[in-house]
Amino acid sequence: MKFEAENIQAARPLSREMPRLGNVRAMEPRDIPIVSSMFTRIFRKRQQAASEELRHYLETTFFGSPLYSPDNGSIVYDDGTGGISSAILALPMEFTVNGRHTVAKLLCAFMSEGKVGAVGAACLARAMRAAKQDMCFSDNSSPVSADHWVAGGGVVLPIQSLDWRRSFRPLKAWALTIGRQAPLLRSRVVLGPLAVADRILRRRRPRTKPDAAAGCATRAIDPAAFVECAEPMLQRFAVRPVWSRSEFDWLTAVASLNSTLGELLSREVVDEGGRVIGAYLYFGKAGETATVLNIVCEAGREFDVTAQMFHSLDAEGYALATGSAQPFLMNAISRQRWLSFHHRGYFCMVTRHADLKDAVQRNDIYVGGLASESWSRLLTDF
Repeated sequence: MKFEAENIQAARPLSREMPRLGNVRAMEPRDIPIVSSMFTRIFRKRQQAASEELRHYLETTFFGSPLYSPDNGSIVYDDGTGGISSAILALPMEFTVNGRHTVAKLLCAFMSEGKVGAVGAACLARAMRAAKQDMCFSDNSSPVSADHWVAGGGVVLPIQSLDWRRSFRPLKAWALTIGRQAPLLRSRVVLGPLAVADRILRRRRPRTKPDAAAGCATRAIDPAAFVECAEPMLQRFAVRPVWSRSEFDWLTAVASLNSTLGELLSREVVDEGGRVIGAYLYFGKAGETATVLNIVCEAGREFDVTAQMFHSLDAEGYALATGSAQPFLMNAISRQRWLSFHHRGYFCMVTRHADLKDAVQRNDIYVGGLASESWSRLLTDF
């Protein structure tokens, strides 16, 4: 979720005009009605009260994690009169950093309203400075917010700030993509004829179809089994998600609530001897889009695993596949035809630990997908 931090800089002169009666504190369940309504006004530009469904989702997501505690959860600026003028929604996620475990904060939304909100936003921003954080990150910040991250001692991850798109049925994929702004293009009246045109195109230009990796095959697995494949394949990264059984089960359960993106599915890729060399986790919306959350593979098998993944997604009938870019996969992903990259939002991180910052700058990190906000309904609903 893009941070609405544009008013932070305005807080300095305002602080001389009004006393700071408020304070930064942990968000509590009783704050959800106020925070959810603020979310609706700022991010959805609607003045009506937030829906009960949104309130329930915020409580489930930001108070339900097995890692949650007031110290690693969301924070608000209490203005001193019983109101909340600014808030940061944060979700705890456990990572291992050069062998030590740390609970990181994934920042999902930064909100502020009015003059008091500007003061509160500045206070919340100071609370998130690098000197005070073990690991704090966001995968979808606005340009202004990214500047504030850097000013606070953070870094921007340029590759992880990109999404890739691979079209299998190009005309329908175009309509689905543009249809986010023009819903009529996603109607059956439009998609039906485009699907016919795509079939003709694929017959005349067979290179539209991605080739399978030689000797490889894809097998369906339960999403819960994905973490068993992922754990040994992620050992090569100095910084990576821990994904304990309790946290992973909770993440997949909450991710599965995002029916807008389809069903949460997982596949493993095996070589000619039947050995598992990779796996991927994705949302599948039948006949439309496969939203890939995470891809893992053995070192050196990136080309085989990604090629087999694209071949399988095409065979399953999707018009389009999308996912977040990862440095270790860029070479393999970029070999695909009908593939493009676009800037999703800035992936930013702050930390007080020099070794973590060094690993991030060397791209010795695995983050994104389920270890980020890509699965959240706050990006697609409400």
